[in-house]
Amino acid sequence: MSVLTRDEAQTRAGLLDVHRYSIELDLTTGDEIFESRTVIRFSARADGDTFVEVRPAELRSVTLDGQPLDPETLDGNRLPVKNLTAGEHELRVHAHMRYSRTGEGMHRFSDPTDGETYVYTQLFLDDVQRVFAAFDQPDLKAVFELSVKAPQDWTVLANSVTEHTGDGLWQAAPTPLISTYLVAVAAGPWHSVRTEHRGLPFGLHCRRSLAPYLDADADELLDVTRACFDRYHEKFDEPYPFDSYDQAFVPEFNAGAMENPGLVTFRDEFVYRSAVTDTERQTRAMVVAHEMAHMWFGDLVTLKWWDDIWLNESFAEYMGYQTLTEATRFTDTWTDFGVNRKSWGYDADQRPSTHPVAPEAVDDTASALLNFDGISYAKGASALRQLVAWLGEKDFLAGINTHFTRHRFGNATLADFIDSLADATERDVHAWADAWLRTTGVDTLTPHLAPGENGTCALTVDRTGSRPHRIAAGLYDRDLGDDGRHLVLRERLHLDLPQTGAHPIGKRPALLLLNDGDLSYAKVRFDPESFETVRKDLSGLPEPLTRAVVWNALRDAVRDGELAPAAYLETARAHLPLETDLAIVQGVFAFASTYITDRYLTPEERPAALATLSELCRDLIRRTEDGDNPGLRLIAVRHRIDVAAHPDTIAAWLADGTVPGGPELDPELRWRVLGRLAVLGATDEAAIAAELDRDPSATGLEGAARCRAALPDPEAKARAWEAMFGSDELSNYLFTATAQGFWQPEQADLVRAYVPRYYTDAVDVADRRGPAIAEAAGRWAFPAHAVDPENLRLGEECLRDAAPIPALRRKLADQLDDLARALRVQESTKF
Repeated sequence: MSVLTRDEAQTRAGLLDVHRYSIELDLTTGDEIFESRTVIRFSARADGDTFVEVRPAELRSVTLDGQPLDPETLDGNRLPVKNLTAGEHELRVHAHMRYSRTGEGMHRFSDPTDGETYVYTQLFLDDVQRVFAAFDQPDLKAVFELSVKAPQDWTVLANSVTEHTGDGLWQAAPTPLISTYLVAVAAGPWHSVRTEHRGLPFGLHCRRSLAPYLDADADELLDVTRACFDRYHEKFDEPYPFDSYDQAFVPEFNAGAMENPGLVTFRDEFVYRSAVTDTERQTRAMVVAHEMAHMWFGDLVTLKWWDDIWLNESFAEYMGYQTLTEATRFTDTWTDFGVNRKSWGYDADQRPSTHPVAPEAVDDTASALLNFDGISYAKGASALRQLVAWLGEKDFLAGINTHFTRHRFGNATLADFIDSLADATERDVHAWADAWLRTTGVDTLTPHLAPGENGTCALTVDRTGSRPHRIAAGLYDRDLGDDGRHLVLRERLHLDLPQTGAHPIGKRPALLLLNDGDLSYAKVRFDPESFETVRKDLSGLPEPLTRAVVWNALRDAVRDGELAPAAYLETARAHLPLETDLAIVQGVFAFASTYITDRYLTPEERPAALATLSELCRDLIRRTEDGDNPGLRLIAVRHRIDVAAHPDTIAAWLADGTVPGGPELDPELRWRVLGRLAVLGATDEAAIAAELDRDPSATGLEGAARCRAALPDPEAKARAWEAMFGSDELSNYLFTATAQGFWQPEQADLVRAYVPRYYTDAVDVADRRGPAIAEAAGRWAFPAHAVDPENLRLGEECLRDAAPIPALRRKLADQLDDLARALRVQESTKF
């Protein structure tokens, strides 16, 4: 398949104006193939040649202005359209298209619970051509008219209101001008919850087998949707630009969600079958807010080319968190962002694959797809939060409203956006953009306290990096009125960096914390006295966002080899039992178990670390025996299962169906226990099959695949490897589940021979199955547990000699950089 280059897109945009697509899809032609008929009405500004993209199973016929074109001229995904004359044209394409099992194009899913079938589109970034023929680039917007023939008992959803006209035929109202990648269809026997708000139809949709779980949460989901909708109308001058707002929770979805105008699709794990924490509900609500923000940032005003991905994602990320905080009961969202989301950006920005938030040039669509990462989301949102702190919210909102007015239903660039901001303020936003959006890497801020007269001191801040920062420095004193473990805020100093001189701060505080409030994007360090305070009194800090900044600083210090992993665990052991914010508890556990125990400590050190985490979990379980904090108890139970070194306790939980004192084991916890028992060699195929009989859902199939791959048995490993790399039968989700089970630190000797095989087999499967499986193979199937120089050498050799496709190349480069970092951390902590 040929990828579209920026130059090709610019040339085609200069030649064509695309007016309207009329698309007919027939979903009644079998399990493998659907029928696609497309009429594209467009005009050429001059005589010339161009091409249209389509990726058919079979190209049946093509006509241009009533004259047939030869289907045999299709070259990969490009059909030449030659000898155009200036003026109006009509292109008709009839094709048979193939359903996907990888979440790309038109994905088809059969629900194992009840046998019902569902299909939905995911056309981002260039997968529209898997469904219908298109001039596939974001700046050739058009009106889309869609009709779909489906089985009689199905409902068809689309970007606009759909009407069933009889005999299984559904007609969608014409859309406003939108980009090709935003067209959406979801068809099947959906369970739907419908309402109206401000005169617009709103809907929630899921598989029938998930109906009771959606119904249980429908009020919460609709309350969040309405609250965010109303708040965006307070912020934005432009009203919601589409005729309806449907939210469909679809199976085996690769992303968290997709901002199709009028029909947002979400992964249906957000329809909770099992108990979740309030922080997880907050995360779901944030995704709702994020995708709704895209109706303006991305859908109403769309990037001209993929170098401005940040104009979509960074804004939706920032607006999602900020608006959720303002409009709903979830008022602590920035803590979750700080401790769980921001680290995604910090990690990505310190790898060789880093790129600016707004890169100067993205040469083609394959390169663009790689940039949907922690930089475009978390770093970009952090940059915008810093921009608002520097610019003021009033001028920021004035600038974005100018941007919407100027470019509504059109396309825009970074330069367009900065010009809109510049018209709203006297500040030099062009210089700000150059410093923040055109640079890479993470600045580091280090405080220095110089003693002065009469016990006072003065603060200077060293900055490695080049960005200006507007931050707060928190000065905290110990509360001497009780046990001394509480810290009270004396003052927050507002600083603009770089400084022009030392800042007097009075007596030395017990703790000086830079970037208190987390308004900027930078790593922070502590002066020696402050670090001692953190070790002893971290849990005594009064605000969760402040504690999140501290935990991030400790995390960064471990990753940079400046703090021993064992010291991080000791700090967690001391302070997590006193933590009240669930996002912080979850974030600390995730880093401790994923990175510290499995990568940053040697195999010899790992058992003691697991024991420490197990003791911590037991403390939290004991603390929550009164039932006052079920979310904290759930986190502790989950992680107690994950770090179990011996099977007895968790096997008893599984046999009894409950943790003593609660909770009862729901499907998620049962599969979690069985997965850990599989790793420990304390279960077998018969038990896995019995659990699958108990839970024959799609999630159950994934749980069984994960457990089977985790069994410490050579034959089980061979079967799992063959399923992932020797066959193309696994869907995207089953591939991921199998990969998650395969590599286990406890089984390093058993799977050692598979490490070199990974690099050849991953390249082969990525070539065969494309970007979605390539990403899964690079993320989940990588042998991250093998922290040794030989694994690093094999990976570097693969990148040098094997030419993996871009999606796998980027993942491998990132994984190998993380591997090299883990080796450095292990070396730095040797005595």
